Amino acid sequence: MDVYELPKDANEALREKVAKLFMQQISMHGEKNGYNLVRNGIDQVLEKGSRSRIIVAEEDGAILGMALLNIGISLRDGGKYVWLNELYVDNETRNKGIGRKLLLYIIYWAENEHIKTIELETGVSNAVTKHIYNSLGFYDVVSKRYGFRF
Repeated sequence: MDVYELPKDANEALREKVAKLFMQQISMHGEKNGYNLVRNGIDQVLEKGSRSRIIVAEEDGAILGMALLNIGISLRDGGKYVWLNELYVDNETRNKGIGRKLLLYIIYWAENEHIKTIELETGVSNAVTKHIYNSLGFYDVVSKRYGFRF
């Protein structure tokens, strides 16, 4: 299995594979956002100058997992941080270490990029995901996240 950053010049077929995998995730959560919105988001991540990254796990031409990262600046930490927006593994290939491999890639990449912290959010009842994060050194931060949608 290869884990790598989706290149800015990723071809249409590769972009479509990532979009289809992500559609699997948002369909699970009852999201009504369409495929075109997902594709638009992928295209924006891959634009020149974007501070976002998509990391994929691929085996035999199939995208088995993906992560979406956004790089920001933290005044508290005095430098760049990563917000891990999405981490998703294909339903059929879960519990095979793919999520862990994606996270290890992200940690290694962030350290080499002199990122100060990696932050993320997961559901309070998602024990499997919380176990993976904690086993890799992530820790619980007590907070309440708010949102505003246009």
